[in-house]
Amino acid sequence: MSLVPMAPQIQNPDDARWRAVLERDPEQDGRFVYAVHTTGVYCRPVCPSRRALRANVSFFKSALAARASGFRACKRCRPDALGAHDQAKERALEACRYIEAQVDRIPTLSELGRAVGLSPAHLQRVFKQYVGLSPLEYAEAVRMHQLKLALRQGTSVTDAIYASGFSSSSRVYERAARSMGMTPRRYRERGRGERIRYSVVPSALGQLLVASTDKGICAVQLGDEADGLQRLLREEFSAAEIVHDDRTHADWVRGVVAIAEGQAPNESLPLDVRGTAFQMLVWRALRKIPRGETRSYAEVAQSIGRPEAVRAVANACGANPTALVVPCHRVVQSDGGLGGYHWGIERKRRLLGAERKG
Repeated sequence: MSLVPMAPQIQNPDDARWRAVLERDPEQDGRFVYAVHTTGVYCRPVCPSRRALRANVSFFKSALAARASGFRACKRCRPDALGAHDQAKERALEACRYIEAQVDRIPTLSELGRAVGLSPAHLQRVFKQYVGLSPLEYAEAVRMHQLKLALRQGTSVTDAIYASGFSSSSRVYERAARSMGMTPRRYRERGRGERIRYSVVPSALGQLLVASTDKGICAVQLGDEADGLQRLLREEFSAAEIVHDDRTHADWVRGVVAIAEGQAPNESLPLDVRGTAFQMLVWRALRKIPRGETRSYAEVAQSIGRPEAVRAVANACGANPTALVVPCHRVVQSDGGLGGYHWGIERKRRLLGAERKG
């Protein structure tokens, strides 16, 4: 009998990080932080707080990266205190705090440099190195986060825009739609007047949630735990009537499960997604990428006649509410790297591999 060697298993780095969190492994302290979406807090892996559900946790290489994504530091484990010996990192953190304190304006790079004791050019390099964004991009992300919080609290759109530090509503609509996947007014509505049914089923990529309206599929999410996916759906469409229903849209669910297995997508799967005109243009372009192939963000931008809009294409991919059906996993970096994926880079790798084999 011949023995066929088994292919080596590729370990998801996030799995190792999650084990470190569960074990409160002191050797991993300082190597990453984890953020909890339901509380908006980021922590060290040794934090003594009660553990969150895995589906509600994301990992970041640094506290600054978590902060840039809108999370705040845990008061129990004080993750911002890590690496205090690293002066460059401390300066970047000081700059973050300074930006956050300017509620009604965005400070200039020169002003920011004077506040933290670095030249503008040096600050720009250090900030980008540790935060992953430029100071201007970080300031805009802070404003968007404040706008989202105000809208979720029921503040009127106009009041929320000005309370978040924007001086007018003209440009904020474009930026907010790019960040939220919809206009501020629609974001505030949170699905009001809609009846959304959903199913959660096992798939080749883990737990798979498919939600739909009478018009078509409105959300596809991937995760490790069904409860976490249901919670995310209810948060996203908090004003809608949401019901569990495994029968009404069963054919659509089977079609999405097939895509997760690497099979050819059913082109007739209907969608009911909301986005800006630019986002809809990008999402239609993504559905034209053949199974088993990939495109770079630059190539997608070129295909829609907007070669200068590479970053906007990446934002549209990140705002895609219907994973798999709109195959944002087929967009990679220009150098061939996988880039990011909202549902985990390992899922992206497995999915692309299955599609190539199919």
